[in-house]
Amino acid sequence: MNPTILIVDDEKHTREGLRASLEDAFEVYIAADIGGAMGVLERETVDLVLTDLRLGGEDGMTLVDKVLALPHPPIVILMTAYGSVDAAVEAMKRGAYDFVTKPLNIDRLEMLIQRALRSRKVEKEVVELKQVVEKKFGLERLIGESLVMEEVFDTIKQVAPTRATVLIQGGSGTGKELVAQAIHALSGRPKPKFVTVHCAALSPQLLESELFGHERGAFTGAVERRIGRFEQANGGTIFLDEIGEIDSATQVKLLRVLGEDRSFERVGGNTPIKVDVRLVAATNKNLEKMVSEGKFRDDLFFRLSVVPITMPLLRERKEDIPLLVAAFLKTFASENGKPVPEIAPDAMEAILRYDWPGNVRELRTAIEHGVVMTKSGKITVRDLPAFVRESAAAGGGLSAETYIPVKGRRFNLHDTEHRLILQALEDTGGNVTRAAKNLGISRRTLHRKIKELKTNQDGDRN
Repeated sequence: MNPTILIVDDEKHTREGLRASLEDAFEVYIAADIGGAMGVLERETVDLVLTDLRLGGEDGMTLVDKVLALPHPPIVILMTAYGSVDAAVEAMKRGAYDFVTKPLNIDRLEMLIQRALRSRKVEKEVVELKQVVEKKFGLERLIGESLVMEEVFDTIKQVAPTRATVLIQGGSGTGKELVAQAIHALSGRPKPKFVTVHCAALSPQLLESELFGHERGAFTGAVERRIGRFEQANGGTIFLDEIGEIDSATQVKLLRVLGEDRSFERVGGNTPIKVDVRLVAATNKNLEKMVSEGKFRDDLFFRLSVVPITMPLLRERKEDIPLLVAAFLKTFASENGKPVPEIAPDAMEAILRYDWPGNVRELRTAIEHGVVMTKSGKITVRDLPAFVRESAAAGGGLSAETYIPVKGRRFNLHDTEHRLILQALEDTGGNVTRAAKNLGISRRTLHRKIKELKTNQDGDRN
């Protein structure tokens, strides 16, 4: 089936001429005004809209806004006899694919339409492929497009298929266990064979037994043989969280199981047990400092950190906050049987201002609180937890010295929302779909906010 095109022009001979020129390659619909165009779009599936900038007494930009606000908007190309750089930039910012001037060269126009349709097809395939790849690689729960997170993703993909041990360092709540799970998912090892041990939760004796197992009678209360976590994880991955908490005796045993023979003995036993286990460890402590202070074995540290991964604090990647917020909104709206709410500008301002000492885990809790507490379809600052509200009140809003990095750069947030929108549009070359994704809002919402921004700017000029 040929792609479908809607031609919108108030001059009958122009729209009829374009239909005659293009109908051999495309299925063509025509309309003389915005109302007629929207009627066609309600009835038919249209791949591309070709519209004049001037539609009698109507503005073609209004049609652009209406078209691009649809749930599955077609590509938009504008035609005008009044072409200018300003109009082209405005059209691109609103989401138009391209901008052509009259009189039209039909051959060039058809080439442009074909290129636009191919571009949309490739973009759709890339998005679908990315979703498949992320699920295959186990990265779908790790959210972020900042430079520091891109480095983390690259390292995960590089190291996962190998046998190298990985040491994940970073503050509490930064997502260290999610990284470990992603490494295991990419490793090709059996999915059920991901075994987690929280080292700080157990006493030294219990931890040794938990990791390596024990023989019957090994200590008081050992009434039967116990299989340890290393044996349970044989063929898979063992994740040792808070590894900086283990005692010196357990460190020695770990050193042996990471050696060439990959073996250990159960507590109270003397028979070596060999295992094929991938070890991933995590800590929120500075192990290098602990080594220099004699609190952690240097040889074990070197074996653990064949490939180190450092998880950034949330305040170090604030450009990812809109993406995280959008994901958490969907999650908690679904869990609580609510429609997905929007984030009001005052709430996003407060969220961006707060330093998040608890990192992503704390942000997740705050968004869940907002979803539960909002009485409307929009989360305002009043719906956020007290610690976020108090931080916003104490700061009196965002100051001129408050910055947020976006794609490795920093810009002033005196007017947070407008600056975020302008920066996102600049970063994506005017691509509204990608800009909306980066901002963590819907395409429809971004179009509305761009319109509000333009209205405010026009008001300022007046």
